[in-house]
Formats: sequence, structure tokens, C-alpha cells
Amino acid sequence: MNSRKSDQASGKTTNLKRHSNDVTEKRIEQEGSTLTRTELREIERRLSLRPLAIYELVRQEGEDELTRPASSLWWSGLAAGLSIGFSVFTQATLRAYLPDEPWRPLVECWGYAVGFLIVILGRQQLFTEITLTATLPVLARRKWRAIKALLRLWSVVFVANMIGTAVYGAGIALDVLNTPEITAAALQISREAMEPGPWSTLLRGIAAGWLIATVVWVLPSAQNAGFLVIALLTYLIALFHLSHIIAGSVEAMALMFSGEMMPHHAIWTFYLPALVGNILGGSALFALISYGQVAPELDTRGN
Repeated sequence: MNSRKSDQASGKTTNLKRHSNDVTEKRIEQEGSTLTRTELREIERRLSLRPLAIYELVRQEGEDELTRPASSLWWSGLAAGLSIGFSVFTQATLRAYLPDEPWRPLVECWGYAVGFLIVILGRQQLFTEITLTATLPVLARRKWRAIKALLRLWSVVFVANMIGTAVYGAGIALDVLNTPEITAAALQISREAMEPGPWSTLLRGIAAGWLIATVVWVLPSAQNAGFLVIALLTYLIALFHLSHIIAGSVEAMALMFSGEMMPHHAIWTFYLPALVGNILGGSALFALISYGQVAPELDTRGN
């Protein structure tokens, strides 16, 4: 009891420079507080990741990506293109073995999260993920050198992702694992994914780009819940039938290698609208809004 009172008394007089919220810190210094040191540390922990702190974490990750060697980006992007194929394959596996009931999509769409979990937790380079992280440093600098670095990063990672998805898509079409039931389900899922027209794919791509950018933005404050954040938000992409340029490329490639879709048709009805939509959703909308909410604080800090 005495130690608690001592804790409270010292809490009134201690200079709380460690507190992350400047307004709260100033008020506590002026008015005092009956909170214990433990309680104040808990407040600090919960307030430590303000939007500005999250911005700095994501921006720093983008800085690191922009300066990585092209060879590192290439191999990491290739690995991501191959890994994302497990989203389609796992979803197809669940469809193949689940009964054809109205509730089946609610379960099978969880399989779509598998590839994203491998890519994001494995720190592999996925084009739609870096549309946010690599854009924030460019918005802060707004120099031609930064724009060139962004275009280099996007180009290398996108091409590497595409080659990885082509390999996986060919493996599905040729049934290299000798799983005809799963292959048939994967091709069926691929046909459904390619059904929407260009405008619908564009809009669905914007929504998918926003969700992937949300994953990137939320992860720093998710702490031990990162697995659940990735799984839930990528599950929604499949559940809402949204268009993701990399995962969808596995589906498009599977149809092309199986002879069901012509390349020019895939380019105009899926690749271009999905690519533009993902960039708009992740870079243009989410990145600009995320930067806009912290820009005044950045200006103030600079002064």
C-alpha cells in the first residue's frame, strides 16, 4: 500500500518525456496525476504508435526497398510470384474437397490468404504491397531521383512477380502434381475471376489495392496479431471477388496455358485494368490519404 502511494506521488512529479502523446504529457506535467508508473507506461505503450509513428515505420521500410540492389529485388519478387500461387491452389483444394453448399465460399476463401501470409511474413517483394511503402518516401521528397528509384523498384518487382505467376500457372494447367480434382477446381476459380469486364475489374482492383495497403499500414500496430490481420484482409479480397494483379495473374496464366484464354484478351480484360486499379487503390488513394493525415505534423516537426 505504501509503495503504491509512493508510486503515485512520484508519478505526479516525474518528468514524463517518455510519453508519446505531447498534449497528454503537457497536461500531466501541469496538473499532476494519480496514475502509477506502471499505468503511465501502459498508456505510453498504447499511444506510442500514432499515425505519424506508423507513417515513419512504413516510410522507412519504403526507403530500404528503394535502395535494395536490383538482383535482390528480382529474386525476392520471383519468390513472391511463386508463393502467391499457393493462394489459388489452397482455395482450389478447399473447393475440391468441400461439399457444394451455399456456405462453401465462406470457408474456401480462407485458402486465398495462404499465399499472402507466405509472402508478407516471409518478407518477399510483392508488387501490390510496395505500392504503398515505396510511394510514401517519394511523396515526402518529390524529387526526380526518388521517382526514378520508385519506377525501377516497381518494374523489377512486377516483372519478377509475373514470371513467378507464369511458372505456377503453367504448373496448374499442366497438373504437374497429378491432382486432377484440384486442377479442375483451380481452373473453375480462374474462369470465375476472369468473368468481369474491364471496368468492373478496374473498380475491383481499386478496392483490392486499398485492402493490401491497409495490411501494410495496420501491421506495425498489430503487434502479435499480424497473422490475423493479413489473413482477414486478404480473405476479404477473395470473398468480395476483388481483382489482385499478382494472385489473379496465376489464374490468368493457368487459363492461357490450358488454351482457354488468349493473351491479348487477358491483357485488355484483366491485366491492364487490375494493374491500374491496384495502383490507384494502393498508391494514389491510400498513400495520398495516409500522407495527408500526417503532413501537417511533418511540417511542424520540420519547423
